[in-house]
Amino acid sequence: MKFTKMQGSGNDFIVIDDRKNKFLGRESKLGVKLCNRHLGIGGDGVLIVRESKIAQIKMIIINSDGSYASMCGNGIRCFAKYVWEHNLVEGFNIKIETGDGIKEAFLNVDENKVKEVTIDMGIPSFEADKIPADFKRRIIDQEIEVDGKTYKITSLLMGVPHTVIFGRLEKYQVREGEAVEKYSAFPKGTNVNFCEVIDRNNIKVKTWERGAGPTLACGTGSCACVVASNKLNLTGKKVKVTVPGGNIFVEIKGNNVFMTGPAEVSFKGEYDM
Repeated sequence: MKFTKMQGSGNDFIVIDDRKNKFLGRESKLGVKLCNRHLGIGGDGVLIVRESKIAQIKMIIINSDGSYASMCGNGIRCFAKYVWEHNLVEGFNIKIETGDGIKEAFLNVDENKVKEVTIDMGIPSFEADKIPADFKRRIIDQEIEVDGKTYKITSLLMGVPHTVIFGRLEKYQVREGEAVEKYSAFPKGTNVNFCEVIDRNNIKVKTWERGAGPTLACGTGSCACVVASNKLNLTGKKVKVTVPGGNIFVEIKGNNVFMTGPAEVSFKGEYDM
Protein backbone atom coordinates (compact mmCIF):
# COMPACT_ATOMS: atom_id res chain seq x y z
CA MET A 1 0.00 0.00 0.00
CA LYS A 2 1.43 3.38 -1.01
CA PHE A 3 1.02 6.24 1.44
CA THR A 4 2.04 9.84 2.01
CA LYS A 5 2.81 11.12 5.50
CA MET A 6 1.77 14.76 5.94
CA GLN A 7 1.46 17.31 8.71
CA GLY A 8 -0.25 20.62 9.31
CA SER A 9 1.17 22.63 12.21
CA GLY A 10 2.44 19.37 13.72
CA ASN A 11 -0.87 17.51 13.45
CA ASP A 12 0.21 14.47 11.40
CA PHE A 13 -1.70 12.22 9.04
CA ILE A 14 -1.30 9.24 6.74
CA VAL A 15 -2.93 9.92 3.37
CA ILE A 16 -4.12 7.01 1.23
CA ASP A 17 -5.65 7.10 -2.24
CA ASP A 18 -8.54 4.63 -2.04
CA ARG A 19 -10.64 5.72 -5.00
CA LYS A 20 -11.02 2.03 -5.93
CA ASN A 21 -12.52 1.31 -2.47
CA LYS A 22 -9.96 -1.35 -1.65
CA PHE A 23 -10.27 -0.60 2.06
CA LEU A 24 -14.02 0.04 2.15
CA GLY A 25 -15.41 -1.35 5.40
CA ARG A 26 -11.94 -1.79 6.90
CA GLU A 27 -11.19 1.87 7.64
CA SER A 28 -11.31 1.55 11.43
CA LYS A 29 -8.87 -1.36 11.68
CA LEU A 30 -6.64 0.33 9.11
CA GLY A 31 -6.55 3.53 11.19
CA VAL A 32 -5.52 1.75 14.38
CA LYS A 33 -2.84 -0.27 12.61
CA LEU A 34 -1.28 2.54 10.59
CA CYS A 35 -1.38 5.21 13.30
CA ASN A 36 0.51 3.11 15.85
CA ARG A 37 3.79 4.98 16.33
CA HIS A 38 5.72 1.82 17.25
CA LEU A 39 4.17 -0.92 15.10
CA GLY A 40 2.82 1.13 12.20
CA ILE A 41 3.63 4.35 10.36
CA GLY A 42 2.52 6.67 13.15
CA GLY A 43 0.02 9.51 13.01
CA ASP A 44 -2.87 11.31 14.64
CA GLY A 45 -5.18 10.03 11.93
CA VAL A 46 -5.67 8.60 8.45
CA LEU A 47 -7.08 10.63 5.54
CA ILE A 48 -8.66 8.49 2.84
CA VAL A 49 -9.23 9.80 -0.69
CA ARG A 50 -12.51 8.68 -2.26
CA GLU A 51 -14.58 9.70 -5.26
CA SER A 52 -17.48 12.09 -4.60
CA LYS A 53 -20.83 12.46 -6.33
CA ILE A 54 -21.46 15.93 -4.88
CA ALA A 55 -18.02 17.58 -4.86
CA GLN A 56 -14.67 17.32 -6.64
CA ILE A 57 -13.32 14.78 -4.15
CA LYS A 58 -14.25 13.13 -0.86
CA MET A 59 -12.26 12.96 2.39
CA ILE A 60 -12.74 10.20 4.98
CA ILE A 61 -11.11 10.84 8.36
CA ILE A 62 -10.19 8.05 10.77
CA ASN A 63 -8.72 8.89 14.18
CA SER A 64 -5.81 6.98 15.66
CA ASP A 65 -8.19 4.98 17.87
CA GLY A 66 -10.14 3.83 14.80
CA SER A 67 -13.10 6.16 15.30
CA TYR A 68 -14.57 8.21 12.47
CA ALA A 69 -14.35 12.01 12.47
CA SER A 70 -16.68 14.17 10.41
CA MET A 71 -14.18 17.02 10.07
CA CYS A 72 -10.54 17.88 10.74
CA GLY A 73 -9.13 21.35 10.13
CA ASN A 74 -5.45 20.50 9.82
CA GLY A 75 -6.31 17.30 8.01
CA ILE A 76 -8.34 18.98 5.28
CA ARG A 77 -5.46 21.37 4.52
CA CYS A 78 -3.14 18.39 4.04
CA PHE A 79 -5.82 16.60 2.02
CA ALA A 80 -6.27 19.62 -0.27
CA LYS A 81 -2.53 19.79 -0.93
CA TYR A 82 -2.38 16.06 -1.65
CA VAL A 83 -5.26 15.89 -4.13
CA TRP A 84 -4.13 19.03 -5.98
CA GLU A 85 -0.48 18.00 -6.27
CA HIS A 86 -1.53 14.52 -7.44
CA ASN A 87 -3.73 16.05 -10.15
CA LEU A 88 -6.91 14.58 -8.70
CA VAL A 89 -8.64 17.97 -8.79
CA GLU A 90 -8.36 21.14 -10.87
CA GLY A 91 -8.44 24.80 -9.92
CA PHE A 92 -7.08 26.84 -7.02
CA ASN A 93 -10.44 26.81 -5.22
CA ILE A 94 -11.57 23.24 -4.69
CA LYS A 95 -14.62 21.67 -3.09
CA ILE A 96 -14.18 18.69 -0.77
CA GLU A 97 -16.93 16.44 0.55
CA THR A 98 -16.59 15.75 4.29
CA GLY A 99 -18.80 14.30 6.99
CA ASP A 100 -19.64 17.90 7.87
CA GLY A 101 -20.75 18.77 4.35
CA ILE A 102 -18.85 20.31 1.44
CA LYS A 103 -15.90 22.50 2.41
CA GLU A 104 -14.18 24.93 0.08
CA ALA A 105 -10.38 25.11 0.07
CA PHE A 106 -8.47 28.11 -1.30
CA LEU A 107 -4.95 27.14 -2.33
CA ASN A 108 -1.86 29.33 -2.17
CA VAL A 109 0.38 27.79 -4.85
CA ASP A 110 4.01 28.66 -5.55
CA GLU A 111 6.15 26.87 -8.17
CA ASN A 112 3.47 24.21 -8.58
CA LYS A 113 3.45 23.38 -4.86
CA VAL A 114 0.70 24.16 -2.37
CA LYS A 115 2.30 26.25 0.37
CA GLU A 116 -0.72 27.28 2.41
CA VAL A 117 -4.43 26.52 2.45
CA THR A 118 -7.45 28.52 3.61
CA ILE A 119 -10.58 26.55 4.46
CA ASP A 120 -14.11 27.87 4.78
CA MET A 121 -14.97 25.95 7.93
CA GLY A 122 -18.65 26.87 7.79
CA ILE A 123 -20.97 28.20 10.48
CA PRO A 124 -20.42 27.25 14.14
CA SER A 125 -23.34 26.44 16.44
CA PHE A 126 -23.74 26.94 20.19
CA GLU A 127 -27.04 25.05 20.26
CA ALA A 128 -26.80 22.19 22.76
CA ASP A 129 -28.71 19.70 20.59
CA LYS A 130 -26.32 20.32 17.70
CA ILE A 131 -23.12 19.68 19.68
CA PRO A 132 -24.70 17.39 21.08
CA ALA A 133 -24.83 18.11 24.81
CA ASP A 134 -27.40 17.35 27.49
CA PHE A 135 -27.87 20.95 28.61
CA LYS A 136 -31.11 22.93 28.59
CA ARG A 137 -29.41 26.09 27.34
CA ARG A 138 -26.31 27.19 25.48
CA ILE A 139 -23.07 26.26 27.23
CA ILE A 140 -21.32 29.62 27.47
CA ASP A 141 -18.93 30.24 30.38
CA GLN A 142 -20.74 27.59 32.39
CA GLU A 143 -19.31 25.91 35.46
CA ILE A 144 -19.02 22.11 35.69
CA GLU A 145 -17.23 19.76 38.05
CA VAL A 146 -15.18 16.84 36.69
CA ASP A 147 -13.17 14.49 38.89
CA GLY A 148 -13.37 16.93 41.78
CA LYS A 149 -12.09 19.88 39.75
CA THR A 150 -14.19 22.85 38.64
CA TYR A 151 -13.99 24.17 35.09
CA LYS A 152 -15.75 27.01 33.30
CA ILE A 153 -16.57 25.74 29.83
CA THR A 154 -17.90 27.10 26.57
CA SER A 155 -19.03 24.43 24.10
CA LEU A 156 -19.96 24.55 20.43
CA LEU A 157 -20.11 22.56 17.23
CA MET A 158 -17.32 23.48 14.81
CA GLY A 159 -17.79 20.57 12.44
CA VAL A 160 -17.14 18.37 15.47
CA PRO A 161 -17.93 19.01 19.17
CA HIS A 162 -15.53 21.34 20.98
CA THR A 163 -15.29 22.53 24.56
CA VAL A 164 -13.12 25.54 25.39
CA ILE A 165 -11.63 26.23 28.83
CA PHE A 166 -10.04 29.66 29.26
CA GLY A 167 -7.10 30.40 31.55
CA ARG A 168 -3.33 30.36 31.79
CA LEU A 169 -2.08 27.27 29.99
CA GLU A 170 0.36 26.54 32.80
CA LYS A 171 -2.65 25.88 35.06
CA TYR A 172 -3.74 22.85 33.01
CA GLN A 173 -2.31 19.54 31.97
CA VAL A 174 -3.63 18.67 28.51
CA ARG A 175 -4.53 15.18 29.75
CA GLU A 176 -7.18 16.74 31.97
CA GLY A 177 -9.10 16.94 28.71
CA GLU A 178 -9.67 13.18 28.75
CA ALA A 179 -12.02 13.42 31.74
CA VAL A 180 -13.83 16.45 30.28
CA GLU A 181 -14.19 14.61 26.94
CA LYS A 182 -16.10 11.87 28.73
CA TYR A 183 -18.22 14.16 30.91
CA SER A 184 -21.71 12.70 31.15
CA ALA A 185 -23.38 15.71 29.50
CA PHE A 186 -21.61 14.96 26.19
CA PRO A 187 -23.20 11.76 24.83
CA LYS A 188 -20.75 11.60 21.91
CA GLY A 189 -17.81 13.07 23.79
CA THR A 190 -16.12 16.37 23.02
CA ASN A 191 -12.75 17.71 21.97
CA VAL A 192 -11.25 19.83 24.74
CA ASN A 193 -9.24 23.02 24.19
CA PHE A 194 -7.34 24.91 26.86
CA CYS A 195 -7.08 28.51 25.68
CA GLU A 196 -5.01 31.42 26.95
CA VAL A 197 -5.92 34.85 25.63
CA ILE A 198 -2.81 36.97 25.05
CA ASP A 199 -4.53 40.03 23.57
CA ARG A 200 -7.36 40.89 21.17
CA ASN A 201 -5.52 39.33 18.24
CA ASN A 202 -3.55 36.46 19.77
CA ILE A 203 -4.35 33.31 21.72
CA LYS A 204 -2.47 30.17 22.72
CA VAL A 205 -4.17 26.76 22.60
CA LYS A 206 -3.41 23.19 23.57
CA THR A 207 -5.90 20.47 22.72
CA TRP A 208 -7.04 17.05 23.82
CA GLU A 209 -8.62 15.53 20.71
CA ARG A 210 -11.46 13.07 20.95
CA GLY A 211 -10.18 9.84 19.44
CA ALA A 212 -6.53 10.91 19.28
CA GLY A 213 -5.49 12.40 22.63
CA PRO A 214 -2.95 15.25 22.88
CA THR A 215 -1.96 16.68 19.49
CA LEU A 216 0.43 19.42 18.44
CA ALA A 217 -2.41 21.28 16.71
CA CYS A 218 -6.15 21.11 16.13
CA GLY A 219 -7.64 23.14 13.29
CA THR A 220 -11.28 22.85 14.30
CA GLY A 221 -10.22 23.46 17.90
CA SER A 222 -8.35 26.63 16.95
CA CYS A 223 -11.46 27.86 15.16
CA ALA A 224 -13.66 26.95 18.13
CA CYS A 225 -11.37 28.89 20.49
CA VAL A 226 -11.54 32.01 18.32
CA VAL A 227 -15.32 31.75 18.02
CA ALA A 228 -15.70 31.24 21.79
CA SER A 229 -13.27 34.02 22.73
CA ASN A 230 -14.99 36.41 20.34
CA LYS A 231 -18.37 35.41 21.76
CA LEU A 232 -17.12 36.35 25.24
CA ASN A 233 -15.63 39.59 23.86
CA LEU A 234 -12.08 38.51 24.72
CA THR A 235 -10.76 38.80 21.15
CA GLY A 236 -11.61 40.34 17.82
CA LYS A 237 -12.60 38.47 14.67
CA LYS A 238 -9.11 38.01 13.21
CA VAL A 239 -6.83 36.02 15.50
CA LYS A 240 -3.47 34.27 15.36
CA VAL A 241 -3.64 30.96 17.21
CA THR A 242 -0.35 29.64 18.58
CA VAL A 243 -0.37 25.87 19.09
CA PRO A 244 2.50 23.57 20.11
CA GLY A 245 3.15 22.74 16.44
CA GLY A 246 3.11 26.28 15.01
CA ASN A 247 0.55 28.92 14.10
CA ILE A 248 -2.95 28.87 12.60
CA PHE A 249 -4.79 31.99 11.49
CA VAL A 250 -8.55 32.22 12.01
CA GLU A 251 -10.96 34.89 10.82
CA ILE A 252 -14.69 35.24 11.36
CA LYS A 253 -16.35 36.72 8.27
CA GLY A 254 -20.08 37.19 8.60
CA ASN A 255 -21.43 33.89 9.94
CA ASN A 256 -18.58 31.77 8.58
CA VAL A 257 -15.17 30.90 9.99
CA PHE A 258 -12.06 30.79 7.80
CA MET A 259 -8.88 28.99 8.81
CA THR A 260 -5.48 29.44 7.17
CA GLY A 261 -2.37 27.38 7.80
CA PRO A 262 0.44 25.29 6.32
CA ALA A 263 0.36 21.77 4.89
CA GLU A 264 3.56 19.80 4.32
CA VAL A 265 4.68 16.40 3.10
CA SER A 266 6.90 14.63 5.62
CA PHE A 267 7.71 11.51 3.58
CA LYS A 268 6.28 8.91 1.21
CA GLY A 269 6.52 5.16 1.26
CA GLU A 270 4.95 1.73 0.93
CA TYR A 271 3.43 -0.22 3.79
CA ASP A 272 3.39 -4.03 3.68
CA MET A 273 -0.19 -5.04 4.49
